[in-house]
Amino acid sequence: MTTTLKTAIATYPHTKTLKDGSVAAGDLKFDHVEVSPIVAAFRRMVRTLEFDVSEMAITTYLTAKAHGKAFTALPVFIMRQFHHAPIVYNVHAGVASPKDLEGKKVGVRAYTVTTGVWVRGILKSEYGVDLDKITWVVVDEEHVQEYRKPSNVEERPKANLSEMVAKGELAAAIGAGKVDSPDVTPLFPNAGELEAAWYRKTGIYPINHTVVVKDSLLQADPTLGPRVFSAFKDAKGALLKQLAGGGELSGEAQTLAQRRKVVGDDPLPYGLAKNRRAMEAIIRFALDQKILPRAVEPEAMFPGNTLGLE
Repeated sequence: MTTTLKTAIATYPHTKTLKDGSVAAGDLKFDHVEVSPIVAAFRRMVRTLEFDVSEMAITTYLTAKAHGKAFTALPVFIMRQFHHAPIVYNVHAGVASPKDLEGKKVGVRAYTVTTGVWVRGILKSEYGVDLDKITWVVVDEEHVQEYRKPSNVEERPKANLSEMVAKGELAAAIGAGKVDSPDVTPLFPNAGELEAAWYRKTGIYPINHTVVVKDSLLQADPTLGPRVFSAFKDAKGALLKQLAGGGELSGEAQTLAQRRKVVGDDPLPYGLAKNRRAMEAIIRFALDQKILPRAVEPEAMFPGNTLGLE
């Protein structure tokens, strides 16, 4: 009997074959709903459980679980990147080093946005920045409405991060996108080198997005989690074959191929075993940044019968 799952995931080189049906998923049928940008699906899933299977930012997921949302992630990590590059600063803000951000205003789309959590974690752990001494200016609401932000977060609804950092209203901004101003420059101009060095030092390959499944479905059919995991793994396998074949690659696939020089042959490792350090790090950072109310074990974040999959 075919199980049809209403699904919201972005089209990546490693999900494309799942979405176009060229990779078979056994008796699973994915009814794909196109949501663009995909971050809009995270909010819809958190607030209304709209989808059976949904892509979700990892810190949105951690926050959602802390507030009792009825879905659970599989150890499938379909979007990831390093995080020295996303922070820029205004050259007139008196910022000569990361520590100089203390006492200043730094913008980020939302406080729990995953890139912001990773960047703040790196600022503190690698550069000794006291995150409590920075005013974090957010311009969008949190996906998880029940979450309460720390007192050093200032809300500027619908303001434009790139404009604010260009005008000097913000000393710096995380994830502002391309800022068309000669006064704005990367905090880490040699980000690629620093990211590779950080990976060699820590073994942490940051997770951005995971895949969640409604708890009601996982409980009704305990085999569902492993079967959905296998479908995503098979779709990724199609990309890995393409990368190994050395043929012409799309832009996104080229980025993943380049990343293999840093992280090894599989630029998208799935399963908890290969991602334990990354999960422990994002949980630690989220706890330290007052996003999680208490520490959680990585194992508690996934169905028990998926913990051994990879």
